[in-house]
This record gives sequence, C-alpha cells and structure tokens, in this order.
Amino acid sequence: MLLKTAGDKRVEVGVSGMQFGIFTVGDVTRDPTTGKTPTEAERIQATVRIAKKAEEVGLDVFATGEHHNPPFVPSSPTTLLGFIAAQTSRLILSTSTTLITTNDPVKIAEDFAVLQHLSNGRVDVMLGRGNTGPVYPWFGEDIRQAVPLTVEKYDLLRRLWREDVVNWEGRFRTPLQSFTLAPRPLDGVPPFVWHGSIRTPEIAELAAFHGDGFFSNHIFWPPSHTRQLVQLYRRRFEHHGHGSAAEAIVGLGGQVFIRKNSQDAIREFRPYFNEAPVYGHGPSLEEFTAQTPLTVGSPQEAIDKTLGFREYVGDYQRQLFLIDHAGLPLKTVLEQLDLLGEEVLPTLRREFASRRSPEAPSAPTHASLVETQRSVDNKEDT
Repeated sequence: MLLKTAGDKRVEVGVSGMQFGIFTVGDVTRDPTTGKTPTEAERIQATVRIAKKAEEVGLDVFATGEHHNPPFVPSSPTTLLGFIAAQTSRLILSTSTTLITTNDPVKIAEDFAVLQHLSNGRVDVMLGRGNTGPVYPWFGEDIRQAVPLTVEKYDLLRRLWREDVVNWEGRFRTPLQSFTLAPRPLDGVPPFVWHGSIRTPEIAELAAFHGDGFFSNHIFWPPSHTRQLVQLYRRRFEHHGHGSAAEAIVGLGGQVFIRKNSQDAIREFRPYFNEAPVYGHGPSLEEFTAQTPLTVGSPQEAIDKTLGFREYVGDYQRQLFLIDHAGLPLKTVLEQLDLLGEEVLPTLRREFASRRSPEAPSAPTHASLVETQRSVDNKEDT
C-alpha cells in the first residue's frame, strides 16, 4: 500500500497495514565475548548506521529511547533523529520513549514540529514516564507525582500543537499567556502520539481517553500481562467514543536474536543474555524465552512467535524489535537486520495481512492524518 506524504514523496507501509521496525535503548555495554566496551562516540555512530540499515532492509520505523544517565547515550533524541532524517528518505522516525514527566511540553512541541518539517512528516512520538528514578530530581520533578505530571503535561502539549494562541495554567509549570508555538506542526497536523508503558494501567487509560495509540513494550512480562493492558486500552478507547475496541491503535515491543538455526543463535546470544544489565543474572535464557516474547532462534521461530502476539492482543498496527543492546557488536546487529529483512519481514507482512480483520485500521502516517483532518475540515465547512 503506497501512501503519499508531504513533499510528494511516497512511502510504502507494508500491505498488512502494519509497520515493522526496531527500537534502541542506546546502552553502552561491554561485549562479554571480547571484553571491549565501545566509546560513547562509537555507540552514537553505530546507532546512526543501524537506523540507515533498517531502511535499507525494508523496515518502516526506527525509534530511539531517551536516557540522561550512564550507561546510555540518547539524551537528545530529536537531535539524533534529525541527523538520521537527513540520511534517509522513507524511514518513519520515532522515540521509545520521550519522557513527558521530566521534559517541558513547550520544548517537546517545538522539537517535534521542527523534526516534522525536516523529515517531510516522517515522524511520530512515543511518550512515557521512564524507569530511572534519579532523573526526576535532575529535572526538578518529584517521582511521586509521575502520573499527575504525565496527565497535565500531555494536556498542555496537545493544546500547543492544536491551538494558535495558548493561555494555560497548571500545578507543575509556570503559566503561559498568549503563547504561540513556532513552527506550527507540518500541514497543521501534529505528530501521531503513542503512549508507551510496560506496566501502568493509567497510561493505557490516558491513551484511550485521547484516542491516541498505546504501545506495550512487551519485552519483560508474560503474554497474560500484555493482554490485560491492551484489553483495558481497547475497552476504554471504545468507552470514550473513538470507535470500536477493534479500531484502537496498538503497538508492541519485542526482542529477537536470529541465526539460520536455533543452536547457533542460542550459543552466540547466551553470553550477552547472561550479562545484560536489564535481565542478566536472573532466569536462564531458556526460562526467559519460554515466559516472555524474547525469541532466540531461527527465522521461522521468530516468525511463529511474532505471529502469536496477535492471538492475545488482536490485530495491531506497529511491531518494534530490540536487537542492538547488551554489548552486541555493530557487525552482529547489521547481520541481524539482514536476517530480519530477508528471512522474517516478508513472511510477517504476508501472514499478518492474510489474517487481518477488515475492521482493523492501518498504521497511522502523516499522510493518513492529513487526509483525516481534511475530511473533518470539509464536513465542518459544509
């Protein structure tokens, strides 16, 4: 399915109506097999190369996290994405996530509006609270107020993108008087917003209330947990009048490590898993792959497990894979992208398309959002 974008460029989003991509957390981690730790410069440059490779192999989305503490490097996601935008032509650029709790909504609104213009609309944003407690006081906030901060700041962000002149007052920020965002969003349409969460039902409710997308990170928890969060979001999306539960916009995270056969994949990935800061030193690799969405194996195993996500969340719109953390060297990550693009992605596109309900919406793009807004404007004019 070809979609026309701003600037008359054409972008292909898979015929399944889904977007497939990768996300990075930007960790700087020692390679346990060589003992080598990349420099911050090497890690940042590698991230750019990974994003460009994602476009080369046919993926739709590249997303970067936001962290402000070692051992992570992506403290300025829009700077990174702007640099990548200049070196790509088709890739949708996103975050995973932008910290709505500790960022100023005015700055978020400005940065993403600029990025929209630079990328010809190839941008959306995933908002989240983050999972690093010390970040809050570094930016003058109280972690105990995480959910109220999220709700208030997002309300302001929406208004900044949608209203020409904003007068606003809240609990956590100085008031705004007669403020106009510059630049305005491209074509008068804000970036599509995903609300990302691993475990927080209030975030699913926030996404449903506004009719936004809900992204369940889905890399640490069993399927039953993800099912509950997504079902809650779908029910509340329908309750708030945005359409049926099946029309809600859902994204999932996931993690894969692929080799031509399972034995090679397990043998190669095991040392990285065992020392990974996020899940090493706990359950075994076999236990973790059995209980969570992590797939370590052949291309067919990655296909089968990913297709299985639909069985407990229904038709969904975006699938992002984590493939570059835990000290994996750049060469290995690029090989993973080749396998993902050549051996996994074509089958996933075809199979998801064949199983998709006619009621399920396609993944949102800038072009589709502009078309929807024009339809609304035309109805109001008549």
